Amino acid sequence: MRVIVVGAGVVGTMHAWHAVERGHEVVHIERESEARGASLRNFGQIWVSGRAGGEELDTALRARELWEGIGERVPGLGFRPNGSLTPLRTDLELAVAEAALAREDAAARGYKLLGADEARALNPALRGAFSAALWCERDAAVEPRSAQLALKEALLASGRYTYLGGREVREVMGGNAVRDDHGDVHRGDVVVLCTGAWLGGLVRELVPDLPVRRVRLQMMQTAPLGEPLTTSVADADSFRYYPAYASDALDALNAGQAQDPTAAAHKMQLLMVQRKDGGLTVGDTHEYEHPFAFDVLEEPYEHLVRVVESFLGRPLPKIQRRWAGVYAQCTDTSRVVHRQQVRDGVWLVTGPGGRGMTCSPAIAEKTANELGW
Repeated sequence: MRVIVVGAGVVGTMHAWHAVERGHEVVHIERESEARGASLRNFGQIWVSGRAGGEELDTALRARELWEGIGERVPGLGFRPNGSLTPLRTDLELAVAEAALAREDAAARGYKLLGADEARALNPALRGAFSAALWCERDAAVEPRSAQLALKEALLASGRYTYLGGREVREVMGGNAVRDDHGDVHRGDVVVLCTGAWLGGLVRELVPDLPVRRVRLQMMQTAPLGEPLTTSVADADSFRYYPAYASDALDALNAGQAQDPTAAAHKMQLLMVQRKDGGLTVGDTHEYEHPFAFDVLEEPYEHLVRVVESFLGRPLPKIQRRWAGVYAQCTDTSRVVHRQQVRDGVWLVTGPGGRGMTCSPAIAEKTANELGW
């Protein structure tokens, strides 16, 4: 079988991976020379802890398994099973963590409530004040700026993979074929469009009422910390954002413990992970209303610095990079992804939202299974 994959972000790359793994030939087309969108601008977190139960959690857990296996074969992914800690400071925050521990699927997530000393034993860099922490053993991380390149090199080594960068697909040519902006037509047995947050142009022509929206966020990266941050770190505002923490205790938190005004205004949570070079990737904000601003705002960064420093108990290293990114999210946020046949032999797969890096291997595996690869 010859598979045409359009879009070289993590979702598209994982579709190419599964096709090659099953013995098929892949032509992979990307409008940039290399992917430059959300797949490179995220945390690189395999984030099982906050996922909703049912299909979403099953997808995340399967993806976590797949990531680990791929990481063993492709060291350049930088896969590491580092887990995550969410430090807790108030009784209301503690109650949300305890409610999460009471979930039927708590064991599958690797939840455990730790005292402050136990949490610092896991992550000695957390020298700030907190009374307890929620540990999620199943969370993990990869290196987002190098993951696609490492996967591409492994795919090229198969001899069944062709990468065509700097080509934008402009037209679906009947069944199973696309034309790019160089005028070349690429024919296969199936075409999979994994266009990420690129929802205009060809995608709009194919699906005028696509139930997917774009979300913008701001992030930053610091100079090396100078010591290991052995786990990913979140703050209790993440409880307000992730569906796994929905409970009466969360309702009480929302009613009785207001967010910092800046965090509320920008729909913020703290997520933090250490990169291979020792720097920290820190975020994030959420913006849903179009048109998005073209600039980044300083107040959210100042808020994140305060929160991180309060957990570390020390000044944050110099901020070296600030950036904004945009990802695609199903308007029905309970859906893991939007997967739709848009023409004979042509499928569109988009809209995983903040789950893209976490769930992409399992999303692509399900596509391959459904299409009978």
